[in-house]
Amino acid sequence: MNFRIADTFTSSLAKLSGDEQKAAKQTAFDLQLDPTSPGMKLHRLDKAKDKAFWSIRVSRDIRIILHRTDTSLLLCYVGHHDDSYRWAERRKIERHPQTGAMQIVEIRELVREVEIPRYVDAPQELTPAAPAAAALEGVSEQQLLEYGVPPEWVADVLVADEDGLLSLADHLPAEAAEAVLSLATGTIPPVPTTVSAEDDPFEHPDAERRFRVMSDVDELKRALEFPWDRWAVFLHPAQRSTVERDYNGPARVSGSAGTGKTIVALHRAAHLVESDPDAKVLLATFSIPLARNLRAKASKLVGHKEDAWSRLSVCSLDEFAIELYEAEFGRPQLPTEAMLRSLIREALAKHPQTLSPAFVEAEWLDVVDAWQLDTWEDYRDVQRLGRKTRLGEKQRESLWGVYEHVRQVLQEQGAQTMPMLYRALAKRFTQGERAPVNHVILDESQDMSVAQLRLLAALAAGRSNGLFFAGDLGQRIFQVPFSWASLGVDVRGRSQTLRINYRTYHQIRRQADRLLHPEVSDVDGNTESRIGTVSAFNGPEPQILLCDDEQDECRRVGDYINGWLASGLNPNEVALFVRSDAQLPRALAILKHIGVEAMILDGSDSSDPGLVAVSTMHRAKGLEFRAVAVTCCDDEVIPLQDRIASVADKSDLEEVYGTERHLLYVACTRARDYLIISAVQPESEFLDDLVAR
Repeated sequence: MNFRIADTFTSSLAKLSGDEQKAAKQTAFDLQLDPTSPGMKLHRLDKAKDKAFWSIRVSRDIRIILHRTDTSLLLCYVGHHDDSYRWAERRKIERHPQTGAMQIVEIRELVREVEIPRYVDAPQELTPAAPAAAALEGVSEQQLLEYGVPPEWVADVLVADEDGLLSLADHLPAEAAEAVLSLATGTIPPVPTTVSAEDDPFEHPDAERRFRVMSDVDELKRALEFPWDRWAVFLHPAQRSTVERDYNGPARVSGSAGTGKTIVALHRAAHLVESDPDAKVLLATFSIPLARNLRAKASKLVGHKEDAWSRLSVCSLDEFAIELYEAEFGRPQLPTEAMLRSLIREALAKHPQTLSPAFVEAEWLDVVDAWQLDTWEDYRDVQRLGRKTRLGEKQRESLWGVYEHVRQVLQEQGAQTMPMLYRALAKRFTQGERAPVNHVILDESQDMSVAQLRLLAALAAGRSNGLFFAGDLGQRIFQVPFSWASLGVDVRGRSQTLRINYRTYHQIRRQADRLLHPEVSDVDGNTESRIGTVSAFNGPEPQILLCDDEQDECRRVGDYINGWLASGLNPNEVALFVRSDAQLPRALAILKHIGVEAMILDGSDSSDPGLVAVSTMHRAKGLEFRAVAVTCCDDEVIPLQDRIASVADKSDLEEVYGTERHLLYVACTRARDYLIISAVQPESEFLDDLVAR
């Protein structure tokens, strides 16, 4: 008999208190060890239409809902007595007649009313509104069945308008909801696999995303230990094909925030290290805090497999490079940003320029040091991609005197910048030195630098499955764009865009996407499109608060946070984001006003269950919270006035505005369930773009 767990069980488990979760887990373990034990207090649910539903007593008020057949025991739900019984009485578990996949189906006649949520009272209409058109006009009943829509819901889906379809999606199995939302956006999703009546319906790809066989107590323990991270157990079939595919060259997976790029990267690393007993795999990202988060999640996948875990390195790319450099050349001497800035100002005193010091410094960082230009001829001929201000040959020749001075001083001091360090390593491994890893998977790859990509190309670009990238051009906030193909890393023909958002409610994703162009292309012509992206969840609309002054903002944002906490959210599930360190005192004042303690995220600490996170937008990268307040979005705060003022040429404004938009997009898409955006008037011009068009 197969012992299975459903994703609905892990979701419901997360809503219980710590003691309740502990008791429920112990009951689940006992059931797996001996389902026939007299101590198991099982009770058939007589009022449930699905007669295979049973309840198991966990404690005086907690019940587990079990689906029990001759060949399977399935943990479906856990909660308080009445809640658990209501859940079972409104559902059945059955094979879909068209696809053959086992589904958890809401019983249509027991859903008294499918309401379209209204989170803001609308003004009374004086005249009757014309009926809205069906969102799926032209789609047939047979098509919906092929996409896994339960037969009893087909009629409702066919006549629903856009708002009605969003509400209906909450009642459909995930694959059906994703398909109908995709169809509503004009995208034709692939038709799911069908299986015969003789095949096990639990082994259908769509069923495997929500049900998983637990082979032993250890596997069940891992599945229940991190209930909010159920993605680590239930991998979407469309993602699985990307994870397990063999690539004959560098490959990339892209997608907007929340579509599971990091999930794919994690599972890809686990797949490679488990499928090849000799493989050494590097799973990296661009910052130490994100790497720490990746390592914790990776340990849930392969940490229990000692051999595989020993061959998987999870760290930031800079950490990896510094450690490798020490092994090859000895400890590097890395100048700080302040030291480099001082060197450039010193060089400017000897080689005066008409261009601003800020421009000269940026040119060093983004061109000369980034591309490791050694000679005046190199600088004269470089294309300067990403730098909008044009420089004539005379200007470049004059500037080269500054950069030559900086390079000479660094050499005399025995110091090297990070790009210099990467270059030395790339040269070492290009010359045939045995690479320390066989496969490299890089998350947040849109923020990779030229020097970093050169090293990765030297390490693994020529190997089968050597390089795998996950990223989103719409979240690029650190690096100027450059051509990957020019460095020997060409992902054309091996790129895939994920289009199903598993983290963020539809309303939040839709509003945040308005900040960005629907299609973004890289320098090599690879296009990433947000068109056709759908969210698997439906929820409240984000709110934009335009405040009279800081005190008004403090009161209004504080009221929302108090409401979130009163509704049952833990403090560490809430975050406040601001544009820069200068706005942190305003965010802290909001929490002080409502008597809630804060923790400023600085990359060195993990979240505290009793504290609300406060962070700049840059440090928000890669994080997620159930509720987010993006505050202080005033005019001249975002886009940041200091960045605009430092632009030497109007043509560079496009890049500044672009990355500032990306920052706000990153901050907004950290929210899973609730999002508010606040500003003291006059507000940022970006907030106009967030309003429906």
